[in-house]
Amino acid sequence: MNFDWLFFLEISLAGLGTGGLYALTGLAFVIIYKATRVVNLALGDMLMAGAYLFFAFSAGAGLPLWIAVPAALVAMGALGMLLERTVIRPMLGESPIASFMVTVGLSSILVGLVELIWTADQRRLPEFFPSAPIRLGEAFLAPKIFYGFWIAVALIAIVLLTFRYWRGGVALRATASDQAAAYSMGINVPRVFSLAWSFAAVIAGVAGIVVGAIGGISSTMGVFGLSVLVVVIFGGLDSVAGALVGGLIIGLIEAWAGAYLGGEYKLLATFILLVVILLIRPYGLFGTHEIERL
Repeated sequence: MNFDWLFFLEISLAGLGTGGLYALTGLAFVIIYKATRVVNLALGDMLMAGAYLFFAFSAGAGLPLWIAVPAALVAMGALGMLLERTVIRPMLGESPIASFMVTVGLSSILVGLVELIWTADQRRLPEFFPSAPIRLGEAFLAPKIFYGFWIAVALIAIVLLTFRYWRGGVALRATASDQAAAYSMGINVPRVFSLAWSFAAVIAGVAGIVVGAIGGISSTMGVFGLSVLVVVIFGGLDSVAGALVGGLIIGLIEAWAGAYLGGEYKLLATFILLVVILLIRPYGLFGTHEIERL
């Protein structure tokens, strides 16, 4: 039996498209972790909140796309800042597991609020992607995945350039490197924490809108965050490069496993890969190997 290279190419392109969204959301995860050392398990549900806010502004309020998207992202930025100030900042100085469990509770609260306001029924976002199929050589790719991938690439580039040249981005990088040194240089570290959560919430909002446009929205969208958690652990919790590379690799592995083994094996394949990597590199592919002196 001959190997179908065209099918393999189409599956791989779809996997890269999904991987781009994983990388984008993983970047938001890494921003929060690098700045505040909080493993935010609620990120998938923040993504869901961004999708529902866009739904509220577009389908609910009837606003045009060019207003509904910025309105949803501004609301997500405010939500991220509010969550940091009211939920995360009081946990400063507590054990990492305590902060982790707070994000678990935050995840449940966000799901409960969405179901209370919009019910648990699945909904469709207004169509805003072109519907013409994308042809790359002889391979065809779903237009939503194609455009979603390039939106993710564009936003990742904007985020990286912002951190490189914007004053707030420089302060965030300084705080992530050494909080004590950042304090001594006059950086308002608590404000940087709020900035990190706000920035990450906006990124999650964009990812939520794109993911919702591809597969619809529901209160179970937070499951997407489970794959993102695998991505950042695989690439390294504190590594931007790890989030980007890990997202693409996990996207490909899921696509190949789903196509050749069956959809029920997608998560199994990614978790097997995660276990193998952690056995070889406990801090992930690009994670920082921290040495503690006793």
